[in-house]
Amino acid sequence: MKTLQQIMVQAQRSQPVLAGEIWLVGAGPGDIELLTLKALRAIQQADVVVFDRLVSADIMDLVPQQALCIDVGKTRGCHRLSQEKINQLLVELAQAGQRVVRLKGGDPFIFGRGGEEMNYAQQAGIACHVVPGITAATGCAAAVGLPLTHRACAQSVRFVTGHSRDGEPQLDWPTFVDGQQTLVFYMGLSHGSRLCQRLIEHGLSAQTPVAIIERGTQPEQRLLTATLATLPELLARYQPQSPSLLVVGEVVKFCHHPALTVAALPMPLMAPAAA
Repeated sequence: MKTLQQIMVQAQRSQPVLAGEIWLVGAGPGDIELLTLKALRAIQQADVVVFDRLVSADIMDLVPQQALCIDVGKTRGCHRLSQEKINQLLVELAQAGQRVVRLKGGDPFIFGRGGEEMNYAQQAGIACHVVPGITAATGCAAAVGLPLTHRACAQSVRFVTGHSRDGEPQLDWPTFVDGQQTLVFYMGLSHGSRLCQRLIEHGLSAQTPVAIIERGTQPEQRLLTATLATLPELLARYQPQSPSLLVVGEVVKFCHHPALTVAALPMPLMAPAAA
């Protein structure tokens, strides 16, 4: 396996240098069987794989042995490389003639910063291809039997980031208070209690069902259910860890997966809508 330094030295000695390309690849929510065929082909043809921490070990095992793997995963308060440095790394590797796969959990364009990386590559004149992945919201919800939309109670669904560069996200809260929509908060654990408080303050019922899907689609998957009012108690008692999704809305009542559920507040199933 070549090191990053060997690749750069070889590129400097080669004349002329042929520019490579960048592939932004969505690895899905974790289950290897949810990886798309196009993503698999891109991974198996990679010279270099720049990957995030949410990419499962099973998927990383698909990377060719001769490919260089670079871990740029971020955790709360610990970033191996800033986003700007990651952008530069991708372009430099491609300029060295490498076929670079930027491998991300979920989908590159759903809170994955894929848009920033694509724009940076395009400005540098590097060909950039995008392979969509099953995003965490759809994959994890399906894994626990939670429909994100339902004609009886949810005609729309919104994907929302649960944090910002400065901490708690600054959101247009009044627009979230709609009993006929589902809210899916990504990266919302650290501000989970505060998010619920904001929703209640702006008029959403404190009895609105809430689900936390922890490590969805993976063997350690866990489902926690509560309401906006009881979520703080649930977080304190069960201490779910990242990656987890926070789902808010009446559709949570349809979710019924006894083998996975640890329920702080049992909720009956809703009756199916009349035909």
